[in-house]
Amino acid sequence: MVRIRVAKPGDVELIYRFICNKAEFDREMGSYLGKIKTTVAKIQQTLFGDRHFAYVLLAEAEASTIGFALYYFRYSSFAGQPSIWLDDLFINPEMRNYGVGTLLMNELLQIAKNNSCSHLAWTADARNMQGLRFYKRLGAEIIEQNGDRCFLNWKV
Repeated sequence: MVRIRVAKPGDVELIYRFICNKAEFDREMGSYLGKIKTTVAKIQQTLFGDRHFAYVLLAEAEASTIGFALYYFRYSSFAGQPSIWLDDLFINPEMRNYGVGTLLMNELLQIAKNNSCSHLAWTADARNMQGLRFYKRLGAEIIEQNGDRCFLNWKV
């Protein structure tokens, strides 16, 4: 059984590993060519310090963590409402297609509803056909495509 939980300060090394895994996935697809500049210390400070700049959900099955979602809130002065920006979603390759991504995304949707958000938004590489099909099944829409980058929106 998979459960979703909010990351705690003791999870910073795990979060760092997921960020590295996500960067490697993006590199293999050709959508990320840079070098990761974050560190465990930066994650500790920015996610669990005095000001939380982002939040992480972790997906766990039995004794292992198998996926994560890193997100933060944005605010629209015109709408007078917050929204959520999903910065990273990554599921370990051997655990894909078992509903883990759906569980993480549904938890984000619930967080958005609980905080009166208008929508969730994120980008995905246009070459990630499996990911784009997954997002469409959830009900997300591609609202813009700029080269290899798709901008997605999921109404709350």
